[in-house]
Amino acid sequence: MAGRNADTWLLAEDDARTGARHQRGGLDLARRLPSLVVASKEVAATVMYGVHGRRRAGVGETFWQFRPFVWGESTTRIDWRRSARDDRIYVREREWEAAHTIWIWADRSQSMAFQSSLSQTSKLDRAIVLGLACADLLVRGGERVGIPGLTRAIAARNIAERFSEAMIQEELHPGHTPAELPPADPLASRTQAIIVSDMLNDPADIEKTIHGMASNGALGHVVMIADPVEETFPFTGHTEFLDVDSDARLRVGEAESFRREYIARLARHRDAVRAICTSRGWSFAIHRTDRPASEALLNLRMRLEAGHGALSQGSAA
Repeated sequence: MAGRNADTWLLAEDDARTGARHQRGGLDLARRLPSLVVASKEVAATVMYGVHGRRRAGVGETFWQFRPFVWGESTTRIDWRRSARDDRIYVREREWEAAHTIWIWADRSQSMAFQSSLSQTSKLDRAIVLGLACADLLVRGGERVGIPGLTRAIAARNIAERFSEAMIQEELHPGHTPAELPPADPLASRTQAIIVSDMLNDPADIEKTIHGMASNGALGHVVMIADPVEETFPFTGHTEFLDVDSDARLRVGEAESFRREYIARLARHRDAVRAICTSRGWSFAIHRTDRPASEALLNLRMRLEAGHGALSQGSAA
């Protein structure tokens, strides 16, 4: 019994330390968010985004398609010439430039706070700037955007500020622990999702999330954020590695001896994530934090406009 109580106490103490660390991180992020909003607007200003409404049935002047007449609707919409060629009655549907709904998820978990001396920004700040800049451009193009599990999809000129306020309120909420992945809830078939994260989760968790969100046919785009150190592994000699998610430490004598295996494991992990995305027709791209955010934003813009047929190829941004 004593041993069990001791284990319980140690777990509680570890949870308390973790909770305090998350709270400090949340306060720090809340202080930085206003400046990240400004940075996102500067990035968005460098990328032109045209209106690209999706073709959907509605009120408009341009003919879209014929469809069978449904009992109860107005007979004035019947196209008698087309109906005369078949044994069914058809109506003319027209198209309109309808706002598209896009959900944007920027990973705010502890692992995203990492920043090496090779980069001028953390993965966390880059993910938020990229997410807010993308939201700003999408709203300018007439789209509705939202944060899964946090906000509804809206089209407002001050979308970056609104998202920032929502994130601040969530970060400052007592006991809040940032999720590493968005909710796996199914999205509507006509929507798209954007996930900006380091994607260092277990591939099984990533697969569950993406397959859940895409189960109704929603398209998506994954941007894997990486610090240059994570790709190059430039460590040599005696090195101590610290886990950003816990107090765990690892000391090694010859760090360079781990480089080849580390790079190989990272490549296998990325291939697994890319395969998960491809299986659902989602796009996959890698963005390093030592590169301009505008590069990733332009790449993402092209993927959003490409449509379903060009989403299976991954590339670096």
